Amino acid sequence: MQRKTFLLKMFPDRQAAVLEQLAALAPQIRAAAAREGVGNFSIWSVQNLLCGYGEYEKDVDLDSEPELAKALEPVFDGNSEVICPTGTMRLMYHDIGIVREDKSLIRHRVFVTKLKPGCADEYKRRHDGLIAARGDAVSEGPDSNFTIWYGGGYIFGYCEKVKSFDREMTPEEREDTIKWETRQLEIMDWLTDDVDWITGEKHEHIRRIV
Repeated sequence: MQRKTFLLKMFPDRQAAVLEQLAALAPQIRAAAAREGVGNFSIWSVQNLLCGYGEYEKDVDLDSEPELAKALEPVFDGNSEVICPTGTMRLMYHDIGIVREDKSLIRHRVFVTKLKPGCADEYKRRHDGLIAARGDAVSEGPDSNFTIWYGGGYIFGYCEKVKSFDREMTPEEREDTIKWETRQLEIMDWLTDDVDWITGEKHEHIRRIV
């Protein structure tokens, strides 16, 4: 199984119509994805961006998935610009852990940032350090099925947080989080509201459309 993502930018004057169409067609789109062997398929929106995620049973791209492409074409055609076609985004981080097939056991944390020019390699270097520190350990949670992707200047993160691990951060965890996220602001700007509690800024909360 392969995890793949895609990224599109909606034209400003078509954004409302695209989101409305996607929401209306969501059941048909998910069914088409399942018939093509694409599991856990979802599309997320923040600002004028659409971020897609899917788990693929075979090595295909969006253009070679006739049913899924047919379901999405009337929504995207002439209404958006493809930033990163399916399978072209660079994997920057992974922490798969133990994936829960029952998605009622998880809640999503999906986020988008924009990297500052020339900072992609530094972003990956910092996250490679997290992977090295983790070693071969497989965590039961709280993060599950966690991947971060890069393309067209944007970071797209998909994570399934295991609900049974939900709790308040300890003071030490809170301090470490603030240090990490503050340092990350050297190389990127947030488009979603994940660190508004640290910066005092106001960003959109990402929405699942499909």
